[in-house]
Amino acid sequence: MRTHQQQEIDFIEEYNGVMHAFEIKWNPKTKTRFPAPFLSAYPENETKVINTENFLEFVGTD
Repeated sequence: MRTHQQQEIDFIEEYNGVMHAFEIKWNPKTKTRFPAPFLSAYPENETKVINTENFLEFVGTD
């Protein structure tokens, strides 16, 4: 889902009382920014970019 400003986050989950936001990009060199409204609304969140270099770690497979 995107906002009217075309901002989005690919995957969000909450555990241990902390929001975890993930952006998924195929190319590890792609520059990624998380939307400022999300970052200010959830200052204690954790963000991570998932790409071909860390995908197996993300899904829990080695």
